[in-house]
Amino acid sequence: MARMRVAVVAESFLPTVNGVTNSVCRVLEHLERNGHDGLVICPGPAPESYAGAPVREVTAFSYRQFPVGLPTAHVTQALEDFRPDVVHVAAPFVLGAYGLTACERLDLPTVAVYQTDMAGFAARHGFKMASRGVWRWVRRVHEMADMTLAPSRAAAADLRAHRVPRVRLWGRGVDTERFAPARRDTASAQALRQRLSPDGEVVVGYVGRLFPEKRVERLVALAGMPGIRLVIGGDGPSRAGLERHLADAGLPATFLGHLDGDALSDAYAALDVFVHTGTEETFGQTLQEAMAARLPVVAPDVGGPRDIVQHGITGYRYGGEDDKAMRRQVGVLVRDAALREKMGEAGRRAVLSRSWDAVCSQLLGYYDEAVRAHPGTPRRTVLDLSTVAGPDLFAR
Repeated sequence: MARMRVAVVAESFLPTVNGVTNSVCRVLEHLERNGHDGLVICPGPAPESYAGAPVREVTAFSYRQFPVGLPTAHVTQALEDFRPDVVHVAAPFVLGAYGLTACERLDLPTVAVYQTDMAGFAARHGFKMASRGVWRWVRRVHEMADMTLAPSRAAAADLRAHRVPRVRLWGRGVDTERFAPARRDTASAQALRQRLSPDGEVVVGYVGRLFPEKRVERLVALAGMPGIRLVIGGDGPSRAGLERHLADAGLPATFLGHLDGDALSDAYAALDVFVHTGTEETFGQTLQEAMAARLPVVAPDVGGPRDIVQHGITGYRYGGEDDKAMRRQVGVLVRDAALREKMGEAGRRAVLSRSWDAVCSQLLGYYDEAVRAHPGTPRRTVLDLSTVAGPDLFAR
């Protein structure tokens, strides 16, 4: 493939760490390794560059500890200066919507990556009218893109059901060296394991952001289960309430706080069973990481986990709101060490082919396809960003 110039307009980037940031970083690293040129446009503050790609900040405000980039003419200017062959728009909603509008004006090919179920989040919090409005906005935004990439079959089906055109499937990679069974033999992982399970208890845990949509409080269903230690890795605005909720239910948990680097690898290595509780996952990256670490996983039978967890083979899927089923499935794994080993090994084998290199190579193919499919005329009129450029979107 010829050398490409790829601009990434991202709703989230470093120092904020989440699924959007993680995938953008892996894409930028792949571009650099393969001789392509990158540019990042994202909410500030942000690093000056990443993986050889310059970073252009836009003004942002904070919403639920999340920087939201504001529409600004700097986006258009940065794109004009860089002259990309294709623009990758990561999780477009506010800044990304403006980025797509700018690309319409500049006649640039675009690939929009759908990643966050904002409509599902609004519906679960009782804003059904807002949920319908969010889907209308998502459709209008993605109609401008030459291609929309969905992370799972469930997400692709949702997009198509809401009349989003030109949807293709693009999953996420996993670092099978960073998250690997061999990590369990390191001194740091063994020390953590000894601290978490001093008497040989089965360590059941969750690793990820502690935000309301993750619904980690559902782990209270494990209260009273004998022979376990509950561990929660990660941080976020839900942490304080979660600590109180679990303690009040008689389920003491060890909170490891924010994790990255070796500490994150050690956290997975110290677990025996990984449990996921959120029902709005368009993918489920932490499930892949747990499987790479040879852990059996238990997750809702909703959304992205359906593509990742093979029920009865690499773990279990339970009815999305069925906490009793979650408890039963965790209990089966707690009682059967041989089954944990068997499912963990099957999970490890299942993700070995899902490297970031393979996934990003597929993405480059999608870039090329979008360039060839670009019509050279706007697919629709530009959007009025004033309808979303504020923190009260779901209150409407």
